[in-house]
Amino acid sequence: MPVKDVVALLLLGAIWGGSFIFMRVAVPEFGIFALVEVRTLLATLVLLVVLVFKGGMQDMLVHWKAIALIGAINTAIPFALFNYSSLHLEAGVNAILNATAPMFGALIAFVWLSDKLTKPAVLGLIIGFLGVAVISAQKIGEQGISILPIITALLATTCYGLAASMMKKYLQGVRPLAVATGSQASASLLLLPLALYTMPEAMPSAVAWNNAIALAVLGTGIAYILYFSLIANVGPAKAITVAYLVPLFGIVWGLIFLSEALSVQTLIGGGLILTGVALTTGVTKTFSRKKADVNCRVN
Repeated sequence: MPVKDVVALLLLGAIWGGSFIFMRVAVPEFGIFALVEVRTLLATLVLLVVLVFKGGMQDMLVHWKAIALIGAINTAIPFALFNYSSLHLEAGVNAILNATAPMFGALIAFVWLSDKLTKPAVLGLIIGFLGVAVISAQKIGEQGISILPIITALLATTCYGLAASMMKKYLQGVRPLAVATGSQASASLLLLPLALYTMPEAMPSAVAWNNAIALAVLGTGIAYILYFSLIANVGPAKAITVAYLVPLFGIVWGLIFLSEALSVQTLIGGGLILTGVALTTGVTKTFSRKKADVNCRVN
């Protein structure tokens, strides 16, 4: 992988890991739905500028119905669910749970699209969900924490997995940037009534606004541009490896900026989840194949 793409991958992991920090700081003052509205509206403006510059408006207009559905499943619902879980769970824990998205994606694609699920992938699902169980047991044991925030985080990642299959089925060949822009726009329209109804009584602080803007511009707009650029440059199989960087950065940012402390049990659960994701997505197989190729060249 070229150096510039490695840098882009690390930057994307750092930004998406930071998104859980931004949510954790902003959502108590904005509320669940108002924060999603700010996030999707500002992200739409960022992405729309790029879409107009690169072309793709026609794709967005022609496929607006499917894109609007993706906007609900891949943006509006999971963003709101993660906002709720951010009220109760550390940013590092949410970042770890977010890594289950490729597992749910593989499982849904197997059930719905009849995609092949190899034996290592099945093992990966088992190991990954065991990691979720380990984290859940840890968090439920803490005073005042229920299972609900963990369930909402997992429902959010299930939505991401479902949206991946929906895009494969209904939006094959449509420019990803058009899907991203249209889905953010449709999500902002969908949640506007709820956002207005649940507007905070007091104006959020400057700190909350800064985090909300960072979440929208960096964590959504610029992050999507980086992600789709990586897919175009190195392919989806390599771009998806950002899933392993997000929990790492989420934990690091949580330690630095929020003084969060994750237990050994939570880190073990996170390690199991990442191992499960590696097996489910076939990353370990790809690595083994590359290692074998290198050995063949050396010999």
